[in-house]
Amino acid sequence: MRAAVLEEHGEPLAVKDVDYPEPTADQVIVETEACGVCRSDWHAWQGDWSWIGAGVPEGQILGHEPAGIVSAVGEDVETLEEGDRVAVPFHLGDGTCTHCREGRANNCETVIPLGLTEFAPGAFAEAFPVREADFNCVKLPDEVDFAEMAGLGCRFMTAYHALADRADLRPGDWVAVHGCGGVGLSAIHIAQALGAHPIAIDVLDSKLERAEELGAVETINGADVDSTPQEVQAITDGGADVSIDALGIAETCQNSVNSLGTRGSHVQVGLTTGEEQGQIELPVDVMTMQEIDFHGSFGMPLVRYEELFNLIAQGTLEPGKIIGETLSLEEAPETLASMDDYETVGIPVITEF
Repeated sequence: MRAAVLEEHGEPLAVKDVDYPEPTADQVIVETEACGVCRSDWHAWQGDWSWIGAGVPEGQILGHEPAGIVSAVGEDVETLEEGDRVAVPFHLGDGTCTHCREGRANNCETVIPLGLTEFAPGAFAEAFPVREADFNCVKLPDEVDFAEMAGLGCRFMTAYHALADRADLRPGDWVAVHGCGGVGLSAIHIAQALGAHPIAIDVLDSKLERAEELGAVETINGADVDSTPQEVQAITDGGADVSIDALGIAETCQNSVNSLGTRGSHVQVGLTTGEEQGQIELPVDVMTMQEIDFHGSFGMPLVRYEELFNLIAQGTLEPGKIIGETLSLEEAPETLASMDDYETVGIPVITEF
């Protein structure tokens, strides 16, 4: 089968023939119908995250935002069969640890990230295996197509969990979104759909224009203003209720915190690059005195998928609006490399394998 393989960090992925996977007892094989190309894939391709022990090895098949059709079933799998339409979260849990049993599979004690470790080959391929398939595969409703689900698979669900669960977003809240890539645009759309007032912040007008189309009530070009936090403070008359760093560099994280009003909530979604290596200075005294909350947010618990699907069925959420372009597997290396300059607008999705 064809797959896009990371042969050397920073060099173009190699699209080549590899062996078709065979399921172990607890696995299914999913034939990929669609897979998003995510900034996390870019981080992996760059060789980031070694500072947290999560560096991605060379030889890895990337891709962690898939949807597809079950093509083979391991002997111990009970709830799935060939032909099932499924979504697969990027954080593959074991289904048995305390966090999984309590409905927080995204925090699984033995989490294996799809496409980001040799134990879980990814979905930049015609097919891929899924461990503990009864636990990790989510049957896809008919009203959600494969490309939409690929958009949902990491960035959209991450934004939903960040806003609805971690920040406890409420109608009428002002939400500042720093960085309008796939997860940032998803946050704009979700915030607007849930009755909040999103402010989009980026340095590219093309992304700000897309944010306006998705419901941003105000936009700020960070390259054109002296102080992004002051702009947000002025728009909101004192500071945002919720602010998200959807990028993961020091400037956006600090701007996000400094954009908040008293008792506001910052949510960190973007992971850092080799420049920060996970360490960013923050205004701790101000955060203490203003009782500002700082939340991390990683993926979304599996138990939240049903609510997300219901909102899609009702037409409240439309993840398809976040898709920027569809492409072939052969185009994935170039698309991934273009993320060096933050050129992609919306979520690129591979639909041709």
